[in-house]
Amino acid sequence: MPVHLREIVGYLDSTLEIDRFKDYAPNGLQVEGALEVERVVTGVSASAELIARAVELGADLIVVHHGLVWGSGLTKIAGPMARRMKLLLGNDVSLAAYHLPLDKHARLGNNTGLADALALGSQREAFGEVRGTALGLAGTWATPLSKQEAIGRVAGGVCKGQQPRFVFPYGPEQVRKVGVCSGAASDLLEAAAAAGCDMFVTGELAERAGDLAKELQVTLVAAGHVATEVFGPMRIADELRMKFPGLETQFVHVANPL
Repeated sequence: MPVHLREIVGYLDSTLEIDRFKDYAPNGLQVEGALEVERVVTGVSASAELIARAVELGADLIVVHHGLVWGSGLTKIAGPMARRMKLLLGNDVSLAAYHLPLDKHARLGNNTGLADALALGSQREAFGEVRGTALGLAGTWATPLSKQEAIGRVAGGVCKGQQPRFVFPYGPEQVRKVGVCSGAASDLLEAAAAAGCDMFVTGELAERAGDLAKELQVTLVAAGHVATEVFGPMRIADELRMKFPGLETQFVHVANPL
């Protein structure tokens, strides 16, 4: 049985508490298509490839972490933006996006998923303010791991068995407390060190991050922007499936090594 678009988006807006955030982008519905929704595709970024694959799957709604509208909004619809909009509007497909709210959420969020993938303990603390919200998440292992074992835990839990793209192994040889923040969050490294973390795991790095890790004596791991942000969209697909049993929901992964 179809579900009204506004019911789904309203549920996500409320559950993710979008009004709490001062974000870099508007959260919620960004492009309106069909009002009756039978199939939802979730993904990390609203690329032409994700949209095209969602269209092939018969999606009526796409829910992503990185949407099409940022900053002051759309100033020009041309080039890649025009092609993405044409794919959406030409196929009557809606697009909703949730940025910081999907990083932060205690149950559905990217950072909770990242901490779970590393099997960090359930007692976790927030750190690292981003636009007025403590976005990072720190947790501990009951038994410390060696530095190499800890890096291997990131490789197995986040990088599908591959070594993380960048590792600055300046922290202590025994790792107990780990801070995580998905995406491009290397500027939270100093806050992670202040929180007592031996290791900080994020997605991608600013150039200044390596020197800072050395000076702070923290092991810094960049596991990939997309690799650290699949968790929220995957959990959103599961959440919508449980909340709206009539919906068909599917996470679609678009490979990206960055």
